Amino acid sequence: MKKELLICLISSLLFINADSIKKIEPQLKKYKTITVNELRDKIAGAWIGQMIGNIYGLPHENKYIDAPGEENWPYGYMKNIDKLRQYNGAFSDDDTDVEYMYLLTMEKYGVEPTYEQMREAWMFHIRDRVWLANRATLGLMHYGYTPPFTGKKEINPHWFQIDPQLINEIWAYTAPGMVDYAAQKSDWAARVTSDDWGTEPTIHYGAMYAAAFFEKDINKLIEIGLSALPNDGRYAQTVRDMIALHKKHPKWQDAWKEMAQKYYINEPNLTKTIWNANLNGACGILAMLYGEGDFQNTLDLSCAMGFDADNQAATLAGLLGVTSGFKSLPKDLYLPIEGWTKAFNDTYINITRHELPDASIDDLIDRTLAIAIKLIEEKGGRVYVMNNIKTVDINISAQFEAPIEFYLGPPVKMEINQPVDFTFYSNANKDYNWSLIGGDLPPGTTFDKGRLQGVPKSFGVFPIKLQLDNDKTFLSKTFDLLVKNENLALNADSIITNVNILNDSVLDSCWTTFGNSIYSKSPTIINDGIFNGPNSVFYSIAAKAKIPKVDYYGYEWNKPQTIDMMVFSTGGMEEFGGWFTSLNVQYKNNEGKWVAVENQSIEPNLPKTDVVFFQPHFADYILTFQPVSTNAIRIIGDAAVQDHWHKYTKNVSSFTSISELSVHNSQKQN
Repeated sequence: MKKELLICLISSLLFINADSIKKIEPQLKKYKTITVNELRDKIAGAWIGQMIGNIYGLPHENKYIDAPGEENWPYGYMKNIDKLRQYNGAFSDDDTDVEYMYLLTMEKYGVEPTYEQMREAWMFHIRDRVWLANRATLGLMHYGYTPPFTGKKEINPHWFQIDPQLINEIWAYTAPGMVDYAAQKSDWAARVTSDDWGTEPTIHYGAMYAAAFFEKDINKLIEIGLSALPNDGRYAQTVRDMIALHKKHPKWQDAWKEMAQKYYINEPNLTKTIWNANLNGACGILAMLYGEGDFQNTLDLSCAMGFDADNQAATLAGLLGVTSGFKSLPKDLYLPIEGWTKAFNDTYINITRHELPDASIDDLIDRTLAIAIKLIEEKGGRVYVMNNIKTVDINISAQFEAPIEFYLGPPVKMEINQPVDFTFYSNANKDYNWSLIGGDLPPGTTFDKGRLQGVPKSFGVFPIKLQLDNDKTFLSKTFDLLVKNENLALNADSIITNVNILNDSVLDSCWTTFGNSIYSKSPTIINDGIFNGPNSVFYSIAAKAKIPKVDYYGYEWNKPQTIDMMVFSTGGMEEFGGWFTSLNVQYKNNEGKWVAVENQSIEPNLPKTDVVFFQPHFADYILTFQPVSTNAIRIIGDAAVQDHWHKYTKNVSSFTSISELSVHNSQKQN
């Protein structure tokens, strides 16, 4: 009897335990555990690995284009060893300084700052030493836009460049093990500067960095990152291509040739640059695969792969720093100067950003650890002591939801009797509730769920007030809707400019950053209604002289026109020029002489500085003035070339960039 009772009791306990385990199992799968000391070591590996890769890779930046670098490894720090001695520590560059800035932003505003707070940090700390998509973003921010519009392909013509994948790793190594969260947040942050497939390598790295806290196998990390990508996206296919090339070619140089042929030589014209995000992402994957997880080999391979090599070197070195932790990094790389006892002498010197304080590297690591723990706790994890060891449970199923906020971008372009279909949102806030709570829409239009549609029947300015909410937080903002009268430029009898044809030979001598198909040969495109894409932009590049020079664009009609508004739409800007430093409207009077209009105003104002970092791509300037009756009107102003780039562009003439110029009469209602 006792024996039977004991058997029943054991069976009951086993049944209860099995049932309990089944109930608990999903919860157990949601969490991964790591000690705080190990977490800190891996975050240290991320920071110090990136510093190694960035400084090691700089001498190879943009150096190997037609062929990869030679396999005379290890390359070493080369000329940068002198800079390490000069600063007696590591020094900042764009692979680490923006992430340091983002750390400051998270410390100030919390682990999930808003786009507006990111914009504030950019405009304060970043005043030079940014290029391509980053530079375009900064110009658009100063113009008044917020992310994600600052990365939109319609107004940021560098949306496809490498920029986001080298400045956003911190969102992942402050989200250890949270692969979905890190991928989603990396995508959100990438859209500050980029769009479409230009963000996808950043997503891939974000997922890999987060996974690397618990996974060391390089092939598995690549697959984890691949799972975070849109399956039919361009970069997912690129990653699969690189895996296939690695299997096909024992020698990495042979894989490089196929990769470069497909993703550089045969790249479509508008996105063919050595800084292309997809191209450089492919280089990173090959370096990972052929490096086989070895830090030094991967570092040298990432340099030898070429193109924008220092960025791949920094990102991959940081990734391997996470997989193995700081304790496993090669000492000769973080102690390259005799007498140093701590990594890079525990010194990070800021030489790139405005009021970004120099830092102790140990302090950077501790502050990043504090942010990571704060995020872990906010996302359902916990910190506790087990066996006298401080330990962290991480909710690996955490998801990122973008903070609720209005995004500010290009206003709706509306013209009387022309159909309009405009959305006030972007992907990150499209699922919130949108309401019209004040003002009157232009007659002929409707508003529903953030979308304005219809055919405006009246012109003028129509203030409206919109509400955005997620059932918990309610925000409101006023927007002034401008409906322009018909565009008189469409019926102009001639276009008048001081430069009537683009000088191709001079353009070819410049350090240009766009595919050649964007440039129009003549200014005839300024009234075609096309604002971007192939053949959409005219540069007034003439001879290699006249610096600075005056440019003008305008129209003539056979019959007098009454005009009181012009809208000047810029094109893409180059690093060395493309903008007006002054802008005025002139018209021909009854005597046929050019005279200035009266009471002219510009909205918004031109940038107050001639510095390139304040100049926006594809921006509108609305010029209003006292009405004039005339047969001819033009905008006119000074064009400039940046002194820094002037010596590299073989004395190219000053020039301006234009995509459209419209002309209107806002006084007479139909």
